[in-house]
Amino acid sequence: FVFTTVKQDYAEKVLEVLDPKKKLIRRCLSQRDCLCARGCYWKDLTHLGRDLAKTVALDHVIQGFPTQAANWIPVPRWWGDPRDEELLRLVPLLGRLGRA
Repeated sequence: FVFTTVKQDYAEKVLEVLDPKKKLIRRCLSQRDCLCARGCYWKDLTHLGRDLAKTVALDHVIQGFPTQAANWIPVPRWWGDPRDEELLRLVPLLGRLGRA
């Protein structure tokens, strides 16, 4: 899943680049799936339709509900550096979480 605070049409254009054959990303939630409060868009992980005890979210900004803070793993913002391997560094952690 991809869950973003950007508008759906922009998200779809980015996903066309990231997953042109639509084999990796099954679903995209966008700004329309967020809640807007005090000028901020909040990602409510319940929109994924998954057990939150088995759900994690990776993001450079934690714009989720405070009650879901334990589900978020902060990652540095990506600036387009092709040598950035931050997500690869998380593979062992995500593997352990997957087996837990």
